[in-house]
Order: sequence, then structure tokens, then C-alpha cells
Amino acid sequence: MQGVPEHFEHITDKAEFRRPPGRAGIELYRAHIVRHHFDAHTHEAYGFGVIEHGVERFRLAGSDHLAAPGSIVLMNPDALHTGRAETEQGWAYSMIYIDPDLLARASGDTQWWFSSAVVDDDPVRARRLTALLHALWREADPLAIDSLLLLLVRELQPHARSPAPARAEKAHCFNRVIDYMRAHLGERITLEALASVAGLSPFHFLRCFRDQHHVTPQQMLMALRLFEAKQGLAAGKAPAEVAADVGLADQAHLTRAFARRYGVTPARYQRQVRP
Repeated sequence: MQGVPEHFEHITDKAEFRRPPGRAGIELYRAHIVRHHFDAHTHEAYGFGVIEHGVERFRLAGSDHLAAPGSIVLMNPDALHTGRAETEQGWAYSMIYIDPDLLARASGDTQWWFSSAVVDDDPVRARRLTALLHALWREADPLAIDSLLLLLVRELQPHARSPAPARAEKAHCFNRVIDYMRAHLGERITLEALASVAGLSPFHFLRCFRDQHHVTPQQMLMALRLFEAKQGLAAGKAPAEVAADVGLADQAHLTRAFARRYGVTPARYQRQVRP
């Protein structure tokens, strides 16, 4: 698209997605990032990965985290986060995103929750996870992919021993707001409409939402729109149609917003994940 680069601004910034054949609910990602700053975004899945070189800084749940080489990164579903390089050389990493339902079926355990986003004291496990992530990226046989997935899940399970936090009434209230956003992505959403769903006055709602989620409602809405855009692109929809479906102004708006959050353009992402 004219005016929108197909590649990152910096020549060494590269990112790739892959969806392994034969098993829905998995998305693989690998990248080397030097200059790019990722806007707040969500994968709405468990995210697991290993930093292979360099250091990443990311913001999650209101706190900054540093992930050095050999660190394991653990993210719960719906965790909005940013990302940027902490060192001049950038950072290289591999990730897998697993839908909660698939993770529960693969592990036989529904009690997955991580209180720490970064584990930096388990280098042997980090090396095994790196090898498994690389093997999953190369593998094309569905049975082999499922077998590798089981091995990876078992490597991660020892770190998933923290129970999920209890849901306060305020959290339930804001869950209704997020559900409303998901149901109306293609529409213009006002502060008053969201506050009405929460049962609060508009600016009281705005303050409370920011305190609860560490992002504004607009940032949350954009993250949800871009995640839904990923699903549409993966299903084969044209970028212009996807942009209209999720409430973005046009295809150029989708391209800019998508690249800021996921590191690739919509067209490149679609080529990477479509068979």
C-alpha cells in the first residue's frame, strides 16, 4: 500500500507468524527487534516464549519487566502488553500462543495461571523450550506437532502453580464492559455507553477502568479490534473488509495499527499464516 512500508523502519527488525497445520489454537511467532516499539496489544491466549539474544522491556499490568537472554516469558490470556528493546542490539525471541481451551485439553489441567511474567533462573528449561519452539516451527506433520506441544506444555507446567486471582465485583463489572466492546467492534463506542454498562458515571468509570486494567478504554478497544482483525485475516478475509468489520477507518488505518502492535503488515501476516 502506498505510503505504508512492507518492512520495518530498521533493516534488522524482522517478525514472522506461523500457524502449524492440523491443530487449531496455536500460533507461533519469532522476531528480532531493534528499533520497533510495540503498542499495547493482546493475543487473547496464553503466551510462552524464550529470549534468545538481547534484552526486552515490556509493560504488563502496570509494571515494567526486563527479559534477558535465557529468560522464559509467561503471559496469561487477555494480558495487554507493550514491547521494546532495552539494548542497542535489540532482542531476538521465539513465542507460542495457545488458546486456553487447547491448553486445558493438552495438559489435563484448567488451573493455569502465572504470577510472574519473567522467569530468569531456569536456564536449562529455557534451552529445552527454545529447542521445542524451533522444532514446532519446522514441523509439518500434525501428529508430530501434537507430540511436541505436549512436551512443551509439560515443560511449562511447573511454573503454573499460582491460582488465578479471585474476581472482585469491580472486575466482573469491567468484564461486562469488555464483552460489550467485543460485541460492538464495528461501531463508534462512546464513554457514556461504556459507563452505562458498568453502572458508573462516565469519568468515574474512566478513572476506575484505568486503575483496574492499566490502560484506557480506547487502548483496550484498539487491542481487541486488532486481535479480531488477526482472526479475520487468518480466515482469508480481505484487509479492507477486515478494517470495516472491526471499526477502523480504512485499510491504511488497519495497516498502520496492525504493524505497530504485531510487527508485520496485515498482508504479510496473512501470507505467513495462510496455507
